[in-house]
Amino acid sequence: MHKATEFKLEARPSIPESLSRLDELANDLFYSWDHGVRNLFARIDPRLWQKVAHNPKLFLRRVAQNRLDEAAEDRAFLSEYRRILSTYDAYLEVEPGPEVTTQLDPETSLVAYFCAEFGFHESFPIYSGGLGILAGDHCKAASDLGLPFVAVGLLYQQGYFIQTINAQGQQVARYQSHFSDELPISLVELDGAPLLVSVPFPGRVVYAKVWKARVGHICLYLLDTHVEENSPEDRELTLQLYGGDETTRISQEMLLGIGGVRVLDALGLSPTVWHINEGHAAFLILERCRKAMAEGLTFDAALELNAGSTLFTTHTPVPAGHDIFSRGLVQHSLGEYLAEAGLDFDTVFRLGSKNSGDSVNMTSLGLRGSRFHNGVSRIHGGVASRMEGEIWPQIPPEDNPIGYITNGVHVPTFLAPEWSSLFDIQAPTWKSELRNPDFWEFVDRIPDYHYWSVHKALKQQMGDYIVRCLRRQHRRNGTGHSATERMTQHLVSPEKDTMVIGFARRFATYKRATLIFSDLERLERLLTDPERPVVVVFAGKAHPKDKPGQQMIRVIHDLAMQPALMGHIILLEDYDQAMARRLLCGVDVWLNTPEYPKEASGTSGEKAALNGALNLSVLDGWWGEGYNGKNGWTINPRSIDLDPEFRNQEEARDLLDLIEFEVIPLYYNRASQGYSKGWVQRSKASMKTITPRFNSQRMVMDYVERYYQPACTQGKKLSANNYQLATELADWKERIRRDWKGVSLSVRQRMPAECLHDQEINLAVSVQLNGLKPEDVHVECLVTPECTGTHECTGSDRILLQCEAEDDEQTGGDTLFSARILPPYPGLQSLRIRMYPFHEGLTHPLEMGAMIWL
Repeated sequence: MHKATEFKLEARPSIPESLSRLDELANDLFYSWDHGVRNLFARIDPRLWQKVAHNPKLFLRRVAQNRLDEAAEDRAFLSEYRRILSTYDAYLEVEPGPEVTTQLDPETSLVAYFCAEFGFHESFPIYSGGLGILAGDHCKAASDLGLPFVAVGLLYQQGYFIQTINAQGQQVARYQSHFSDELPISLVELDGAPLLVSVPFPGRVVYAKVWKARVGHICLYLLDTHVEENSPEDRELTLQLYGGDETTRISQEMLLGIGGVRVLDALGLSPTVWHINEGHAAFLILERCRKAMAEGLTFDAALELNAGSTLFTTHTPVPAGHDIFSRGLVQHSLGEYLAEAGLDFDTVFRLGSKNSGDSVNMTSLGLRGSRFHNGVSRIHGGVASRMEGEIWPQIPPEDNPIGYITNGVHVPTFLAPEWSSLFDIQAPTWKSELRNPDFWEFVDRIPDYHYWSVHKALKQQMGDYIVRCLRRQHRRNGTGHSATERMTQHLVSPEKDTMVIGFARRFATYKRATLIFSDLERLERLLTDPERPVVVVFAGKAHPKDKPGQQMIRVIHDLAMQPALMGHIILLEDYDQAMARRLLCGVDVWLNTPEYPKEASGTSGEKAALNGALNLSVLDGWWGEGYNGKNGWTINPRSIDLDPEFRNQEEARDLLDLIEFEVIPLYYNRASQGYSKGWVQRSKASMKTITPRFNSQRMVMDYVERYYQPACTQGKKLSANNYQLATELADWKERIRRDWKGVSLSVRQRMPAECLHDQEINLAVSVQLNGLKPEDVHVECLVTPECTGTHECTGSDRILLQCEAEDDEQTGGDTLFSARILPPYPGLQSLRIRMYPFHEGLTHPLEMGAMIWL
């Protein structure tokens, strides 16, 4: 029988005049972190709100006219509507505070933030995971603080994939197109026509239109190649996030980096700070150099000019997380652009090469094209310094220019509204105290029973949500009703208050989702104890090309379906921000078991802690700074030099020991009050210590103070007087690179092996400068104390030696550098003398990567 053709027709309502600003609220991502705005839409039609996945713009297209008309006549609704609008307007009217304006002048400064993905809300699916959520939180905090800030990314028609898990435990990836009129964006126009930017590609020009997303006080601009000026193939360049092959990936990165700069130019925006958030946007370095060269600068001077105002943030210690493109692909893809720009390919290639390989590493390009660099936690900063040490080959990793700023999360987005309401009562000014750890001692003053009742209510909401998800998932897969009921048995009995452990994140092998299964017999005994049962909830996606990650999903699925473990292990499909908010505020324990030191930062544990969950984590990433012995539990990682299988075995034993002997006993030690006072005490410790230290306002202000303000200042110095300092630095560095191989240090006079504590000693060294000038170098002595029981090692003192005699005939033309010093420490101490190139105009004193030791 012939199937009839189906046509879809959408009858859109007219918004009543009294509710006209609903459209404005739907087009500002302010809704992504304001619970009141979202609740306003949900009140009109709760079922439709769920059906459109909490998308306010799509909601307004599909809501029934009578629902809007009823809301327009509902006095209670109108009162809430006016209250929300008042809150929204007040937010937009707030000016940046002195903590911002003393660092960046809103009239003359502008930070441009480039990233491949942005995760604001599930209704705007242009993100895949941690990097995108972090970028979204960064933008939200920039808006909260009133930073002069603009963001640039790509608009993906299909975004990241939608995940289902079939009856065999296989991940199935499905893509869904999202049309522009469903998203909180508007087309950017100039002079009455859509703005188009162009980028030269091999044998053609690729065009992109530009969309603007409003994020409170700031704007995000997104490039989209789905325009009629492009070929069908080029229209799909922005189809999927992290989709396609290497050619697609490099094309997307050309659009983001080169096209993104051109968007800001076309809009008349002149950033004073450029923040490259991961290597995907590093090609912006080339475009900015092209522009400077068009004003008459050499490439080297253009690079100095632009690098001094650029920050590069690296987010992963995992090699697979760094984009690497073959020399041939880069030469083919960039060939026409480089020819038009007047850029030499070999020069560009050297900027991106790593370990003298035959490929371009986008992280290397980002580091060489910037002068400010950071990892995203204290541990990761150290790891990145070692990983990328080749950029500064003679500099010890601990001294090279890579610093760190630990990631934080946006509290209004991830804090459950129930906690927010409680805080409003207990400490009404809490929203303005997010960077004040002392203020958060108020958490201890919340009555334990009240605190626990909030957690228990959120946990029950999570349980109901999980049950709905599982029933929908099992119904589709044909799982029997009885199996589904057994699977959810511990979540539908709130009176039992079963302990719930959550593990939700990307399924990548280094995250070791299955570490907890290392001793299945023991785990089964712990989870199925009838007096103290435990449920472990898993959720997450594996990249469609990551077969080992997908195998992890199958393992968890199979264990979840075993009769003995059914209801104690739960696997949810299609992890997104909506699911994250439910899990993060409902679980009792947040589990994280990465392979040390591969967790750059991780932020899901921070979000869980905001809501009172306790972290049980390997001491890696942010937890290395967050754990204090009283606010969760830690698994101490074994040495990376040990056999990986042995490491896994030992760390798995620690994990199960903690669960058996500390976590479960504390949770179920309820006595007569019906909850564990010891657990509440530890939960409060988690909330009050982690919230003020690991939030995105603190994170962004760290960026402002440590990087944005210095980069802005350095950029102005390099630009002054027709780029005089940039040109001078480029010439100076060329001279240093040419002559450095011939410099050397030697002892001028023997240093004593001992002295009195108040006796000065003389340091004197001869320097062969090989044509360099004494002012081109710094010669310094590092004095490091011997660690003893009475003296703690805190680092080294640096003592600068001064030039005493130039071209000394007694030393064959060497130059004398010397200093007289008092021993800075008692007892035994080591003295090491080193020399490195120095210029007053350098952004970082060791950025040349050159150093020799005596």
